[in-house]
Amino acid sequence: MMLLRTTVSILLWSSSPSFIASPTLAATPFKTKSHSPLVAFPNYRSTLASPRCTVSDSDSVKFQEMAAEDAQDPRLAKIASAIRVIPDFPKPGIMFQDITTLLLDTQAFKDTIDLFVERYKDKEISVVAGIEARGFIFGPPIALAIGAKFVPMRKPNKLPGKVISEEYSLEYGTDTMEMHVGAVEAGERALIIDDLIATGGTLGAAIRLLERVGVKVVECACVIALPELKGRERLGDNPLFVLVNAPGA
Repeated sequence: MMLLRTTVSILLWSSSPSFIASPTLAATPFKTKSHSPLVAFPNYRSTLASPRCTVSDSDSVKFQEMAAEDAQDPRLAKIASAIRVIPDFPKPGIMFQDITTLLLDTQAFKDTIDLFVERYKDKEISVVAGIEARGFIFGPPIALAIGAKFVPMRKPNKLPGKVISEEYSLEYGTDTMEMHVGAVEAGERALIIDDLIATGGTLGAAIRLLERVGVKVVECACVIALPELKGRERLGDNPLFVLVNAPGA
């Protein structure tokens, strides 16, 4: 099935918000062999607009430098074009972002991990906390590369040992995130990783869970963001690093 075409913009927000470099890339319809599909955005994961490479920080949106030195780093375009949209999944009106095509593209997957590793390798991080479930894909290779341990943050009743829990709000109701007791120690420095930030509920819960046991959260990192859902606002002063940013249409 041929999908709608869109334009992918790769941008860099530097420490000066006024500086934006914006080469564009026309994404092509998904083909089984090329894995060069459209970019869209999962779960809530509603409508698609132009993805951007952006990083937001605390307070009144201070901007940190992107891990890539150049906004035109070809790795960013490769990552964006390797993610496809699945319309009307899991229900009508949802544009689901399928990162499995990114995983099929070995170079794009490697580039994704490399961008995170370049950013965090010298930040004395001892814990990479991955949020279920896609954080389990990106977290372990990052942890191995920077010499940190990987700690899974799971849904209720998934971890076999004694756990510490943190409840968080959903659009309708609540959910809970759990971590093994003893997985981390007070004073450790942690990176929290997930594939996407939407409303920010899960990232916020992960931050609170780690801080309750005395861990310093250095940063949250995601491959993709949906800023129109205002997830960044729920993180307070905790910095967020995002590769691909998709504003609302």
